[in-house]
Amino acid sequence: MPQDRASQTGIQLRSTPASKAPAQLARQPRSKTVRIQPAIKAVPSSAAFLFLHRWHTALMTDKDPVQPTDDEARALARSLLHDATFGALAVIDAATGAPSVTRIAIGTDPTGAPVTLISRLATHHTALTADNRCALLLGEPGPKGDPLTHPRMTLHCTAEFVASGTEAHAALRAHYLASRPKSKLYIDFPDFTFLRFTITGGLLNGGFGRAFRLAPADLVAALTG
Repeated sequence: MPQDRASQTGIQLRSTPASKAPAQLARQPRSKTVRIQPAIKAVPSSAAFLFLHRWHTALMTDKDPVQPTDDEARALARSLLHDATFGALAVIDAATGAPSVTRIAIGTDPTGAPVTLISRLATHHTALTADNRCALLLGEPGPKGDPLTHPRMTLHCTAEFVASGTEAHAALRAHYLASRPKSKLYIDFPDFTFLRFTITGGLLNGGFGRAFRLAPADLVAALTG
């Protein structure tokens, strides 16, 4: 029977006992100890702290947290209305009676009152046909900072549809096109109609701790300017 190559060369192969294996082969990797740092509590900004302090103080003293409306607040409200190109419209759903919100384009009529152009196919058109009470939210956050520090305004309104073929519709169409030239692509679609909002009141939030109630007269400069 032929011998293997180890026998032919006179080399003897011996297995190394585990007890005599090199120390580095017997070493096991050590698990690393991970230290968990305690969570650091967020420190509120000075503006947020001031707001919370005023709010808490008002609750403790039964004081109305809404401040008296001054000229600065009126100017801010008029600016938000004048500069708005879109906003959120809140309506009451005709089928369920639940509140519903959508985003719409915002413009003004020749008197400065807010208006929009909507399709009769939209659910908010159906809602306003059944109940013309609604609300607008105007004012968008800037590119930086806490969104709640940027001013915004809620306007309580009643909505009125402007009938096509009337002088009021023609005047509104011309005024709307002048400020929104791209709307010429759809302004004359048969399902589109103008909607004018009559402001009945509102609430201005100028940032943390700066809340003001608004009456229609507070916006009179914007509505007649």
